[in-house]
Amino acid sequence: MNLFVEAFAWIFSPERLEGTLTLPMAIAQHLAFTFGSVAIAAIIAIPLGWLIGHTGRGREIAVFLSGAARALPALGLVVLLVMLAGVNLKTEAAVTAFVVLAIPSILAGAYSGIEAIDRTVIDAGRAMGMTEWQILFRIEMPLGLSLLIGGLRSATLQVVATVTIAAYVGLGGLGFFMIQGLPTRNFAEVLGAAIVVVALALVLDGAFALLARFAVPRTTNRRIRPRQSEPAATPVLQTSH
Repeated sequence: MNLFVEAFAWIFSPERLEGTLTLPMAIAQHLAFTFGSVAIAAIIAIPLGWLIGHTGRGREIAVFLSGAARALPALGLVVLLVMLAGVNLKTEAAVTAFVVLAIPSILAGAYSGIEAIDRTVIDAGRAMGMTEWQILFRIEMPLGLSLLIGGLRSATLQVVATVTIAAYVGLGGLGFFMIQGLPTRNFAEVLGAAIVVVALALVLDGAFALLARFAVPRTTNRRIRPRQSEPAATPVLQTSH
């Protein structure tokens, strides 16, 4: 319990605003790596996922590649890419590794969102004379948005936790304090940085949860009220004489 108290004391200490890497600066670097990597992954994975979901082709290959990418060890991938790219390109190498880790969840969310749509809705659009592009943009993309946001949510949470290893190759972020605290056995610093990472993950998770709630099209939330039938005629009671 004392370690948690020391960790929170470390977080709110005025010393975190001093030095070559302050805590706010480390948080900004951490978020920059996270959002930048997820944005690049989204640019790659979302159109590809929509194409797979719309045409129904290439799903097996996408599932295989996604599973293979998820099985890659994050730290090993970052170190390998940095060694291949060189020290001068270590930032690009680390971002590439984070993008590779983020693509599977986004890709799965993109094509599964379209696959989950009732086929009768799409057939009705074709029957109305809509083109394939109109079906994609007016039917499939809006109705599949909720699952796509779920994929973005999963990718963001995975990346925000993985970005801590960027400090292992000298790129800063909140992982810098963890690596710095381990050799000196400053466990309050290590735990304090970990708490900040968890707090960032919870905030991002809550933001995506709210976004997913409002991403559901209104037409799917409306309840169809049954037409009320006309009141039946009041039966005539016959009295016996």
